[in-house]
Amino acid sequence: MNPSNDDSKNVLNSDVELKGTLKFSGELVFDGKLDGDINSDGSLSLGDNAVVKGNISVNSVVLRGKINGNIIAKEKIDIKTKTELFGDIRAPKLAMEEGVTFVGQTDVNPNKAAPLPRSEAGKNHEPAKVGAY
Repeated sequence: MNPSNDDSKNVLNSDVELKGTLKFSGELVFDGKLDGDINSDGSLSLGDNAVVKGNISVNSVVLRGKINGNIIAKEKIDIKTKTELFGDIRAPKLAMEEGVTFVGQTDVNPNKAAPLPRSEAGKNHEPAKVGAY
């Protein structure tokens, strides 16, 4: 097996329990228990039995199971029915099915637009005055 092959698909079933940081390339289907973080430029798919206590930083992710941690995806976060997510999420795209338990904050910004500073939001600006005073 070539570990640098980005087309590889890895599967860790529900009988797997890990502690520490999980790193992979390509695609990972994870249905076990992890006490630690997941970091990858690849795609992650969590199964119905997955339990993750840690932060997730990946290219894209499909969430199922129970997650207690923050999630950052470079492309998309897809949260499926019955998922329990306790943590903040950030991605350009978000899909969430009905029946999800989600406690946290979202930052979904496909166009990477900068928010107005709080002091500027809601102010009525006067047009600039021209001439000598």
